[in-house]
Amino acid sequence: MHTVFQRLYDRFTQHIQVRLTIYFLLILLPLMLIGLFANARSQDIVERKTGERAQGALQSAAEYIDLIVQNVDNLSTLLSTDSQLVGLLERTGAEPGPQSILDFTQIFKEITETTSIHQTLSSISVLHLPSEFMIVSNYGGKRLQGAGEHEAVRMAIEGNGARVVYSPAAKSDALNGTFTDDRIYFLRTMDLYNRFRQPNILILSVKKETLLKLMNSLLASEHAQIELRSGSGELLVVGTGGEHAPGGGEERLLTVRAQARYSDWSLILTQPESELNRETGQLRLYTYFIIGLSVLLALGIAWVVYRSIASPLDSLAYGMKQVRTGNLNVRLANKRKDELGYLTGTFNQMVEDQKQLIQGYYEQQLRLSKTELKFLQSQINPHFLYNTLDSIYWMANQYEAREIKEMVLNLSKFFRLSLNKGRETFPLRETVDHLHYYIRIQQIRFSQRVSVRYDISDDCAAIPVLKLLLQPLVENAILHGLEQREQQGELTIAGYLDDGMLVLSVKDNGIGLPPARLLYIQEELGQLQAAPLTLTPFEEESGKDDLFGLRNVAARMKMYYGAEAGLAIDSKEGEGTKVILRLPLEKCEVRDEFADR
Repeated sequence: MHTVFQRLYDRFTQHIQVRLTIYFLLILLPLMLIGLFANARSQDIVERKTGERAQGALQSAAEYIDLIVQNVDNLSTLLSTDSQLVGLLERTGAEPGPQSILDFTQIFKEITETTSIHQTLSSISVLHLPSEFMIVSNYGGKRLQGAGEHEAVRMAIEGNGARVVYSPAAKSDALNGTFTDDRIYFLRTMDLYNRFRQPNILILSVKKETLLKLMNSLLASEHAQIELRSGSGELLVVGTGGEHAPGGGEERLLTVRAQARYSDWSLILTQPESELNRETGQLRLYTYFIIGLSVLLALGIAWVVYRSIASPLDSLAYGMKQVRTGNLNVRLANKRKDELGYLTGTFNQMVEDQKQLIQGYYEQQLRLSKTELKFLQSQINPHFLYNTLDSIYWMANQYEAREIKEMVLNLSKFFRLSLNKGRETFPLRETVDHLHYYIRIQQIRFSQRVSVRYDISDDCAAIPVLKLLLQPLVENAILHGLEQREQQGELTIAGYLDDGMLVLSVKDNGIGLPPARLLYIQEELGQLQAAPLTLTPFEEESGKDDLFGLRNVAARMKMYYGAEAGLAIDSKEGEGTKVILRLPLEKCEVRDEFADR
């Protein structure tokens, strides 16, 4: 016996196919148990689901009926407070005269027009109690002897302005044909907000047939029944699915109730449970059939899955061996859309990303080297430039040319820092001081028509920033924004920290940019930021010679700070332009450590 178990265990641990078959059968076992249990509970589930659906349908119908009642209430409130109608009724006494007939005719015309507008209403009536004269829309008027003694009229008077619902139970309640058993009546006293009002009654009626059409649509079988009851439990409308109503004998009934919030009316649906369980008998046979079919499918699927797993695993093993040997051009054929297909596609993407990462790193280093070389080439004999500027400075000093002297001094300081070898970044504080040399030159040039304001936060003053990053932006602001401004121009340079980013901005109150030009600049900068870094300079690959300063700043930011860095520009014609740089604080610190080394 021990040998048999050992053999079975060896087959289980050594063969994937055996394990998959057993796993599928184990998965099916609880499903089969659940299926048998669900079959036994199917009757309760059907009843519960039917009750939930019926509850939802009843609630929707109740809300619709509630809307009808609310519309009738609103209309009755509007009519009962109509000053013209109240005035016509108040000036008529117990014995109507010729003027009263004209007044009643005016009332008849208005309530007839109102009835024709509101399709849910069957009629509108006004009872003038002093004369016991009833005015009915689409009909006319008539005298009703003893109208004040009728039950519905007394309820309306005692309601003191509140809405009263009345549903006649027999022909004895008709009041000479005023109330019929095929309608529901809503009564309210006229002149609603007057404590000393006459006891005149406004009566609005709705046909029960209108409500029955909605209620009968909810009946699922010929033995179902639906009732509409008031808040006090009075039966207002009843509908059945056929000639036989439910409730006969010992048959169990499913009862669902929905209550309207506004009117407090209730819809009650009753249906025999036997009609709900008519088709559940076949469900048991289907369950046994599905269990048997599932066992056969489990055996077949286990074999298919085993065969479908072995091939892609072999392919992945081959690809990993190729990568291990340094072949990053290997790609695995992949036409699958399942998890193994995703795994194969991820492997291909991983190899491609690794290749691009290595290639991108080398390209970036080469581009940095090329940019540095071009920068070094621009430093042609800086000592000669310093000496020449120094000579001009002393000649200007000798001839007392104060503006030229200051411009040359600032220009010398600007070039001395710009051509500084060995350092790519400077603290933001020094960057602003360096930038001020250039701004001072421009202030002298424009006869002090340009003022500058610095708003640098203390917590970012020591953060290293790539040199000459802000100078092209300031140059654009002065030459393209403030130079054409006739009045005093102001330049604002700000720096602060925001959510792990160093934010630098250059703002001017110059002439601004037209909307079309602004859109063009934003599109060009977006394309530049979205394009991958290549070995060719940005001005060569763009093929355009405009926006040189902005392209320069955007390309250097992307190359130095990565894709997280961003450049945004906003402008309004006639008001000014603002350029915002967002630099990752982490990249600023990391780059500065490298620069120090």
